[in-house]
Amino acid sequence: MKLYFTRHGKTEWNQALRFQGMSGDSPLLPTSYDEIKLLGQTIKHVPFEKIFSSTSPRAKKTAQGINKELEKPVEIIYTDQLKELGLGDLEGQSILEMRKIYSQELDHMRYRLDRYNPEAFQGEPIEQAISRISSVVEQAIDTGKGPFLFVGHGAALTAAIQSLAGKELAELRSMGGLKNNSLSILETTKNKQNRSYTLNLWNDDSFLL
Repeated sequence: MKLYFTRHGKTEWNQALRFQGMSGDSPLLPTSYDEIKLLGQTIKHVPFEKIFSSTSPRAKKTAQGINKELEKPVEIIYTDQLKELGLGDLEGQSILEMRKIYSQELDHMRYRLDRYNPEAFQGEPIEQAISRISSVVEQAIDTGKGPFLFVGHGAALTAAIQSLAGKELAELRSMGGLKNNSLSILETTKNKQNRSYTLNLWNDDSFLL
């Protein structure tokens, strides 16, 4: 069974270098709709059973835009479990300004999640984000036939995909973070007892060029 993952289209806060986590949101850029269409056309032949999307507007609009391009549009399931990592007091703040205050914590968030401690700004533990996203993926596999598409966010989805692929916390950012509208693919089986995941494609956005 193949599992497809994408990060939402680029937003105004992404462009302005502002933190945009679980409770923050900003509009997609006009150019993002073109890129979402290109992604949809790239995977339009995939016979998805369902699409699962974060409930954040930037992800919902991305999922809806992709679905319009599919040869056979499918039901979209919206769930808070696919939301971005909770960033607490950082929501909407300038990344450059916050780095002056939380330099070590933000370095760990970007490079060494095994050392990441978000308590200083009331953020969500990375383990919690991985757990909630993984539970959506596992439930989809257990109850459906696939393939499935999951539409989420950069920090949380990067960690969850790499964790499912078998990497330890310290290695979850070793291949970098997900780019907007990129495509990643995991493959697995329905056998719950011996289930493992193979990362077949990571962070591909070649179709956007």
